[in-house]
Amino acid sequence: MPIKRKKKKITAEQCTKKAKSIFNEFKTFAVRGNMIDMAVGMIVGGAFTLLINSIVTNIATPLIGILIGVDFSAWEVQLPHLYGNAEPGTLAIGTFLNNLISFIVVAFVVFLFVKMLNRLKKKAEDAPSAPPKPSPEELLLTEIRDILKEKEL
Repeated sequence: MPIKRKKKKITAEQCTKKAKSIFNEFKTFAVRGNMIDMAVGMIVGGAFTLLINSIVTNIATPLIGILIGVDFSAWEVQLPHLYGNAEPGTLAIGTFLNNLISFIVVAFVVFLFVKMLNRLKKKAEDAPSAPPKPSPEELLLTEIRDILKEKEL
């Protein structure tokens, strides 16, 4: 047996307050610096992926084909008719190889990028930091010392 619950009546003012609260929460979430950085990263990543795919498809694959002597970009294996299918399936091995090369190129570029960031981070950590400011007590003692030196002269 389903449990019957009493429905609360919500006024228009309560509904408006709730909607504004949710909108403000979303605005805070969306405008947070990390979200914007992530969105920019995704857009640049999409453009980078298109560039890498073009390089692999139009430059790397033909060059590898010339070196090996085989154009593997169009390699396909026809599968037999099974279970009364009208069209046989194909295994697009050339497409897989293109995607594999794309993955290796992207992974290598990301590796180099992370390596560069780590090097920059290490340099920032190794840089000498400014000496800490003297405490008020040290400043007072320094002033007293200077006054005593002046009196001795």
